[in-house]
Amino acid sequence: MAITILIPTALRSFTERNSEVAAQGATAGAALQDLANTYPAIKKHLFLDEENLRDFVNVFLGSDNIKNLQGLGTPLKDGDVLMIVPAIAGGNLTNEEIARYSRHLLLPEIGIEGQKKLKAAKVLIIGTGGLGSPLALYLAAAGVGTIGLVDFDFVDESNLQRQIIHGVKDVGRPKVASAKDRLKSINQHINVVTYNEQLSSENALDIIKEFDIVADGTDNYQTRYIVNDACKFLGKPNVYGSVFQFEGQVSVFYAGKGPCYRCLYPSPPPPGLVPSCAEGGVLGVLPGIVGTLQASEVIKLIVGGGKPLIGKLLTFDAWNMRFNELNLEKSHNCPLCGDNPTITQVGSDEYYCEFCGMNNKQEKPVFGITPTELKERLDSGDKITIIDIREPHERAIVKFPGATAIPPGQLVRRIDELNPKIDTVIICKEGKKSVLSIEDLQEAGYSGKLLNLLDGINGWAREVDNTLPTY
Repeated sequence: MAITILIPTALRSFTERNSEVAAQGATAGAALQDLANTYPAIKKHLFLDEENLRDFVNVFLGSDNIKNLQGLGTPLKDGDVLMIVPAIAGGNLTNEEIARYSRHLLLPEIGIEGQKKLKAAKVLIIGTGGLGSPLALYLAAAGVGTIGLVDFDFVDESNLQRQIIHGVKDVGRPKVASAKDRLKSINQHINVVTYNEQLSSENALDIIKEFDIVADGTDNYQTRYIVNDACKFLGKPNVYGSVFQFEGQVSVFYAGKGPCYRCLYPSPPPPGLVPSCAEGGVLGVLPGIVGTLQASEVIKLIVGGGKPLIGKLLTFDAWNMRFNELNLEKSHNCPLCGDNPTITQVGSDEYYCEFCGMNNKQEKPVFGITPTELKERLDSGDKITIIDIREPHERAIVKFPGATAIPPGQLVRRIDELNPKIDTVIICKEGKKSVLSIEDLQEAGYSGKLLNLLDGINGWAREVDNTLPTY
């Protein structure tokens, strides 16, 4: 059977940047195995063992998750398309408000009563970055009466490419302060509550309980699982969004009415497998699209109309301008909201760190070298092999002198190009992806000494050669 497999952005470095791959197989498992045979580096990121996919990997046939069909044994017919989907808030209105929201009032689905519900609603937005910016702006403009903002970060110049709630004058300010000023400049009728702190297992319940709906605009798995768990125990809907490079996801996780985040992703990917936007980049307009989709879901939940994305996952590929709506089902085995839950309360911060692999130690240690130490060794004439695993478009931004370029998906195949008698330094943008590449080489049996350039080429630019740009 000739099958097409759609590859998500986070895994394309293992398929030579191909977004679609042709495969053969009479079942989903056979097609995926054919994919892994063609691109061996992708196998360990898809399969836990020969018979099971990893928990953070979902595969859809049409709009249905194969987990809800026949699993890897799901039969395929010629021309079928498989899609891999990894874990990459009352009162009457014043005359002034009637004039302001008149375009809403003309919609029978909203009208006066719906606008009153918006005014009475309390919505908590976690994160005031790429997703939180359009979310907050449109909810404020729509007249949501109370908007809560949670963020502990400060505005950085690199944020301005997509975090449109902040401006040049806000660089260096707390994001919640900058965002509050912008929201009040849009709508003086709303109340903005700020929490200049990181959402944690210790404060999540106290903060979330004050709001009707949570909109998750975070960029890390630890916080996503905390938000999901807290919303389940408090009975709050969680409007979820995520972005990476050109792709986005939107859903409404509402454990009382449908699946939760753990039903879709029982466990997160290993640290480093799915890079952050700082590592992998993001199309500037993508968070705007996904964030406004989240805002639309929030408004529907408040006014009680339309078809919210409960039990649905909306995926969006901006580069190919393609939307897919995928069916999600509540997992009977979900440890949080399944038939026999084992998670009965929000865990400790230590639990979420451990669960997301942040405390995991490698079986073989990965040794680091600072930019200054590497410079000293090069200046002293030490023979060192430097391997730059960044993609060509990144190397076009800034090149590392004397480095050999080998992308991650080719590194193990080209292991014979490395001399085990000479120390090898692996470099990337920030010293995170390079750790995974070192682990791949170790697993492949490479016997030479491997060193990770700490903080990557950005660290080199800051510590050694400040004529080079950081990005």
